[in-house]
Amino acid sequence: MPAEQRLNGWLVIDKPSGVTSNRVVERVRRATGSKAGHAGTLDPLATGVLPIALGEATKTVAYAMNGPKHYRFRIRWGVARNTDDSAGEMVGESSSRPEPAAIEAMLPRFTGAIMQTPPAFSAIKIDGRRAYALARSDRSPSLTARRVEIASLQLIATPDADHADCEAVVGKGTYIRALVRDLAQALNTLGHVAALRRLSVGRFTEAQAISLESVSDPQHIPITCGRLLPIEAALDGIPAVTLSAAEANRLRCGQSVALGGSHERAAIEGLDAGTVVSAWRDRILVALARVEDGGLRPLRVINW
Repeated sequence: MPAEQRLNGWLVIDKPSGVTSNRVVERVRRATGSKAGHAGTLDPLATGVLPIALGEATKTVAYAMNGPKHYRFRIRWGVARNTDDSAGEMVGESSSRPEPAAIEAMLPRFTGAIMQTPPAFSAIKIDGRRAYALARSDRSPSLTARRVEIASLQLIATPDADHADCEAVVGKGTYIRALVRDLAQALNTLGHVAALRRLSVGRFTEAQAISLESVSDPQHIPITCGRLLPIEAALDGIPAVTLSAAEANRLRCGQSVALGGSHERAAIEGLDAGTVVSAWRDRILVALARVEDGGLRPLRVINW
């Protein structure tokens, strides 16, 4: 596809179960002819919101990944699996089943800032190798507990003694599989994720999502169907600065700018050095830049 016809923006894919996130990216890349990347891996078992950045939007992926993530998931009590979800091999059983009241009483312990050890089957790198590769080769990876944020955790339903349905809003780096594993242990039983769906990532939601199949349908080109979201969709919460034409041109050339106008200076007044802002000219995103010495240093220039 010619450069001028390539897509720049975001597609929200409703990822089906049984497909890796990277496979989704590959299919979108082939269908659109654009550079593509995703904002936050979903396990093959999981379904739901998978934001895909196209073209210049790939320069904003890191900011989308920092947003809160909303999940709905089903817990299977009494069975532990080596992957902490239903895709793995059973490694333990327990006859204990927690009562709904006990589950409710335990949830506050897993809300807020907590320490969490990632699952052995995860993409975390250890000495250059993925943890899941070590786990598959029967080398138990040594993973360190880390601080994660769980903004909310609710019990939604208990369809039977073996299962519980929950919802959680979590911060970057939180594993729902690890949350379920640890919650079950705290309730004196075992457990794993039986089903997992992501409802949102930052401002990207289910309501914006399209099926993976529709991306390859020539009758449903995203840009003509209004499903392509703008590059700045990933930048909620990042301060915006409006530039003069000369300042915008300097940033586009990779040069720092000392903000000369009182309006521009006021826009960064009070922002700490190192703060990332979005820089604009005539309602067009010019660059992501860092506040430095009372001006802006370009980080990622957006090429239109």
